[in-house]
Amino acid sequence: MAFFSRVVLPLLLFIYIAIETYLKLNDSSLCDATGCKLAGELLKFNPLYLNYLGLFAVFSLTILGYLSLKNTLMKKVFFTVLYGAIAFEATILGYQYLVNPEPCIFCLGIFSSLLLIGLLSQTKNFILLATIALSIFIGLNTLAINKNKSYITADGLYLIQSNSCSHCKKVKKFFTEEKIDYTPISVREVNARSFLKFVDISSIPVAIIKNENTIQIIKGDKDIITHFSQEQEQKHVSKREETAQTQTNSSLDLTRDIFSATSEPGCAITITETPSCEDENRSQE
Repeated sequence: MAFFSRVVLPLLLFIYIAIETYLKLNDSSLCDATGCKLAGELLKFNPLYLNYLGLFAVFSLTILGYLSLKNTLMKKVFFTVLYGAIAFEATILGYQYLVNPEPCIFCLGIFSSLLLIGLLSQTKNFILLATIALSIFIGLNTLAINKNKSYITADGLYLIQSNSCSHCKKVKKFFTEEKIDYTPISVREVNARSFLKFVDISSIPVAIIKNENTIQIIKGDKDIITHFSQEQEQKHVSKREETAQTQTNSSLDLTRDIFSATSEPGCAITITETPSCEDENRSQE
C-alpha cells in the first residue's frame, strides 16, 4: 500500500499533468469549461509555467515517495512536500471557485489526487489535511473577493461609478431628472477596474453605451451630461417636428375630404333654382 500511495499515485498524477501540458502546447486542453479559461486569466504569468511547476513538484514527490520507503528522514520530507502541495492547490482552487462561475476541472483533479495520496499514505493525518484545506477555503470566503463575470451584456447605457463620488452623483441626478435608464456598475468590481486600467482611464464616472456591435465610452461628468443633454434636445426637436408634420398631414387630409367627391351613400335632396328679378319682369310683360 505504501508503494502504491507514495510512488504509483504520484507517478499517475505526473502523467496527468504532463498530458495537460502537452495539450496546452498544442492549443488544446483536457477541460473545455469556462472556469478553466478564467482560471488562466487570474494568474500573473503564463498558465503553462504553473504546469511546469506542477510537473516538477509531483516528480519530486514521486522520488521522495520512493526514498521514503526505506528512509525515515525522506518520509518526513515527502509528507512536508505533500502537505505543502495540498495547501497550495487548495488556495488556488478555492480562489478560482470564489471568483469564477465554475471551478477548473483540471485543478480539481489535481487536488483530489493529492488528497487521495495523503489519505492512503497516512490515514491518521487525513483529518488534519481536510482541516487545513477547509480552513483555507473558509479564510478565502471571509475576503471581499469580487466575481469574475461580464457586466455589459445587453444593449443599453452603463455607468461605472461610486456612491461616494460627487461627480458621479451629478450624473446620476441628471439621469434621474431626464428619466434616462442606465445600469450602475460599482468601480469596486474587479472587472470594472481592470477595464478602466485597460483603456487607460483613471477617473470616474465613465459612461458606456452598448448598441448592437458598437461600444461608446464617455468619461467625466461634464462630457457625459453634455452628450446626453444634446441627445435629449435632439429627441425633443425630432418629436416637435413629428408633431408638426402630423398636424400638417391632418390639415391636408381634411382639405381633401372637403373638396373631393366620395361614393358614400347619403340622403337625397332636391335643388330648385329661383328665377332672377329680370326673368320675373319679362314674364309679367
